[in-house]
Amino acid sequence: MTSGGAQFVNRSAQEHLLYIQEKVNPILEALVTAVLLERPEDPSFFMLKWLCEQTKSLDATDQGSGDSGQGSGDSRQRTGTTADEIVAVREEIRKLTERKAELLALKRGGGARGDAKSDKSTKADDDEEEDEDDDDDEAPDMMPPPPAYFRGARQSVSAEAYGDWNRKAAFVAPVYEKSSEQKERIERCLGPSFLFNSLEKQDMQTVVMAFKERQVEANTRIIEQGDDGQSMFLIEEGEVNCFKTTEGEEKMEKLVKTCSAGDVFGELALLYNCPRAASVVSTGKSILWELDRETFNNIVKDAAAKKRTTYAEFLKKVPLLRNVEPYEMMTIADAVKVETIEKDIRIIQQGDVGDKFFLVLEGECIAKKAIAAGEEETPVMTHKVGDYFGELALLGNTPRAASVYANDRHVKLLSLDRKTFKRMLGPLEDILRREAKRYDLPAN
Repeated sequence: MTSGGAQFVNRSAQEHLLYIQEKVNPILEALVTAVLLERPEDPSFFMLKWLCEQTKSLDATDQGSGDSGQGSGDSRQRTGTTADEIVAVREEIRKLTERKAELLALKRGGGARGDAKSDKSTKADDDEEEDEDDDDDEAPDMMPPPPAYFRGARQSVSAEAYGDWNRKAAFVAPVYEKSSEQKERIERCLGPSFLFNSLEKQDMQTVVMAFKERQVEANTRIIEQGDDGQSMFLIEEGEVNCFKTTEGEEKMEKLVKTCSAGDVFGELALLYNCPRAASVVSTGKSILWELDRETFNNIVKDAAAKKRTTYAEFLKKVPLLRNVEPYEMMTIADAVKVETIEKDIRIIQQGDVGDKFFLVLEGECIAKKAIAAGEEETPVMTHKVGDYFGELALLGNTPRAASVYANDRHVKLLSLDRKTFKRMLGPLEDILRREAKRYDLPAN
């Protein structure tokens, strides 16, 4: 590739990254927050509707600030049906796809095209490259942070997310002394959360010690919708209500969720670097534990991202999940919990009520079954890496059909509780029932 072609590709890559930072990333962060807050049955329709509503709200703002007569004309021209907006979005996607293909073709065959340029064009490119080199010498080491989406505060939000611009300094978490009982209660409350159950033991201890106790009276506004998120909270005692302000001429607060002892709230703004999605008000006197943004970002967020990537890659290789959409795969990766079992330890007991579904991450398990009560268990099946078990009792609300034991020195399992299994793997129920015939086969 010629220097001009290489320069064009490099410059395009930088422009694309800057465009993502400034234009795309803030929108996606706000969109993901809205999806997680509402948890719609059809995420695709909800996201499309959300984008259309945001576009219309911006149109209305622009029209209101201009001349009334002109605004009326603009309204007729700019406001279309949802179907028109969908067509426009698809057309834009098509153009972007074609543009991407052109850039890839230029990258692969740029040399031939570059040689065909005139000497004058090449000289212009060289001059431009020299000018850019001069500009680079004067540029700051860190790219200025992009503006936030729909608001002016916290200009550093999106700058937290990217590669070499995010070189971290040594971090030391704050320490607030606690009794042994308090530490145990905090760790027990954090355990069920996907954000915290991926932490190593040492990191969990660091996080527990970084929580700061905060006592609030009744009707205290702990979080305000739209504010920047500086911390998240764990409820030890009490209850809080989450309110979302509705859009329109008469803004009203709608109760969307109630959190009680053991629940966490305020973590979404930290996880996705976006404004608070709802306001939170205490219903009575409450005892909270508050974790600051820096500790969350440096320990909790990094561990959750690593867990998601690691387990999503593993789940893609599980035959049962081969047709699951990427978004759903990420959701499952967030929800699974890791359990380490020693050899010969029983994982599930024949006849018990089923409350978990398991996937074998490392090692091997063996299923054993007693034909009649009091008889010795005999092996009926072996579960290896990528295999799953425990689904029958959840699908049919029946007792466990067999016992399963760890058959290696260290066995690692990914588990989903009954409620999460039903919500996430419900669409796979027909496949799971069809595959149940494998239990009729004897172990090798």
